[in-house]
Amino acid sequence: MVRYKAIAVVLASFLAQTSFAQAPAPAVDPATQPFAAGQQLRSSSNAKTYGGFHFAESISYDEERDLYVVPSAGVAQDIIQNDGYVSLVNPDGTTHTLKWIGVNRNGLTLNHPLGSDIANGMLYLADIDTVRWFDMKTGEPRGHVQVPGVLRFNDIEVAADGTIYGTQTGDTNSETWKVYRISPKGEASVIVAGSPLERPNGIAFDPNGNVVVVNIGTSDVLTFTPEGKLVGTEKAVDPGNDGIAVLPDGTKYVSSVRQGTISRIRPGQPAELVASGIPTAASMTYDSKRNRLVIPMNNWNAITIVDLNVPYVAPTAAPQGR
Repeated sequence: MVRYKAIAVVLASFLAQTSFAQAPAPAVDPATQPFAAGQQLRSSSNAKTYGGFHFAESISYDEERDLYVVPSAGVAQDIIQNDGYVSLVNPDGTTHTLKWIGVNRNGLTLNHPLGSDIANGMLYLADIDTVRWFDMKTGEPRGHVQVPGVLRFNDIEVAADGTIYGTQTGDTNSETWKVYRISPKGEASVIVAGSPLERPNGIAFDPNGNVVVVNIGTSDVLTFTPEGKLVGTEKAVDPGNDGIAVLPDGTKYVSSVRQGTISRIRPGQPAELVASGIPTAASMTYDSKRNRLVIPMNNWNAITIVDLNVPYVAPTAAPQGR
């Protein structure tokens, strides 16, 4: 045994004096490295990949590339910061790119993205108290605006001139219920605060350029002018609403994250149920090429596709196990 210990000591001494024992390479700061987007999956013809989400709160439809753009919040901030990423999904539900934005952190800050919107060739993401935007062709970061005092942006909608509208859902305190407007110069203001908001969530534009907001706390679907004046109130089938999609003819689709239902409100008509059984249905998008809704189910790390060409039939009770 002594002999083997002596050999080990000699070998360790030899390695310490030769190139075999190298000092650890200095750490490289990812922020200083060139940004790189993730690559599309190139699987064999008999392999298909689905999913790749980690608490996806919203989806945006990229009409130009015919892809669904899905931001994931990633790991909670108190565990790992700067873990958000963005996936690309094909219309058949298979994954196009697992991590298009976020395959590495080179030059990237994306902490906990929730709401999203595509406008002006950019992907805009609500990231806590900051709105960030990325080039839709390359995925590269192109800018951001931080708004002091914001608790957390939930959903956002971006106008053609670059004006950003965002909701702050807040908590049970009505003073935290707000809709923000951020000018193209980055100047932020609150255009609606408190009632009739009640934990505002999804936000979208109607065909007249008005701002439509849904509440978690009520079934109200509220329409405001861009300056924040209330001009209309409609009712979804259920309360607990998260997502809103408005079609060119003014038809509104509303998703209830608490009830798992989708309401349709045609202009001048009461709301009707068009889909159900979608747990934690969050901020959806409308696929105009296929007349469908694509809905993230944030707690389930999944998406649901609702074909609006198929009439709604209420689900039957599941058979009881033996």
